Amino acid sequence: MSAAGTVSPAGIASAADSVNAGRPRFPRALRPGDTVAVMAPSSGVRPAMHERLDAALALLRAKGFEVREGRSLRRQEQGASASGPERAAELMAALLDPTVAAVIPPWGGELAIEVLEHLDFDRLREAPPKWFSGFSDLSTIQLPLLVRAGWASLHGPNLMQLADPALDAVSARIFDAWASGAGAELAQPQAPGTLVRALDDRAGPVTIEGRMLGGCLDSVSRLAGTPFGDIRAFRSACGAGERPILFFEVAELPPFELARALHGLRLAGWFEDAAGVVLGRSAVPEAAASAGDFTERDALRRGLGGLSCPVLVDVDIGHVAPQWSIVQGASTRLCWADGRAVLEQRLI
Repeated sequence: MSAAGTVSPAGIASAADSVNAGRPRFPRALRPGDTVAVMAPSSGVRPAMHERLDAALALLRAKGFEVREGRSLRRQEQGASASGPERAAELMAALLDPTVAAVIPPWGGELAIEVLEHLDFDRLREAPPKWFSGFSDLSTIQLPLLVRAGWASLHGPNLMQLADPALDAVSARIFDAWASGAGAELAQPQAPGTLVRALDDRAGPVTIEGRMLGGCLDSVSRLAGTPFGDIRAFRSACGAGERPILFFEVAELPPFELARALHGLRLAGWFEDAAGVVLGRSAVPEAAASAGDFTERDALRRGLGGLSCPVLVDVDIGHVAPQWSIVQGASTRLCWADGRAVLEQRLI
């Protein structure tokens, strides 16, 4: 399978049947002087937002990084920066380029899913991993990088947020995460003034241990039942005793769509032997989340209420800041008591 070529659905499935990505592999730490590729595998940046983009790129340079702009970065048409094959070819080139230390897109978008069938996961599995950083639609790429190639990645604030003078201290920990590499430990307490709750209203305390993976539910839920969302294979690759911790955040799903997405993941086996499920604060407007007699909380209880593992909600993940920088695939310990949570991750 070439970076820019296509494969049939049957070809994808048969390849996945024989693929074992192995245990997660972690990039080296970013350091001043490294080259960072900034490209748009989902949405590009229109001219109206170029001033904000330039401020974000200036921030990277101020931190000592060399910035290499991708062809797709300042383009946007019909919901994406370029065609799926074009975006995939550009992304593959950066991921395999030994002179590039990290790939940091400007933000997510809508159609990252179009690049997946054009990525060469066989080559990525043989290549040293590097940080791929961001969230939202970018998690549609992060999850397959983990389950198909064994690459850990960073689910955290997008580049376009980072030059904002009002960036909160919790979200700013993304810079610490970039400066971490294989073998490092990251500890992130919950943001002040926020409250994490258990879906079943238990009082706690709760400790969840396993390997963390997930993303934006709106997009990663579409990977269920495909080789790009093979959570069973990930569980098998990690070995006995290492259970998945699934994390999600909701950008736009109204209650019924949310319930259907969660039921679909359950039917696809995503929650089998899960150590826990954690959900970020929803970005869905209150009027939509609480309209009628079936609310967002009802959807969560219908989709997740029967699980035997703890389910925590309103965690520092996703579109409603502050947000943690989560290493996909890292060995994780999440402690919760009295409405407060602490995320501890080891990059091993």
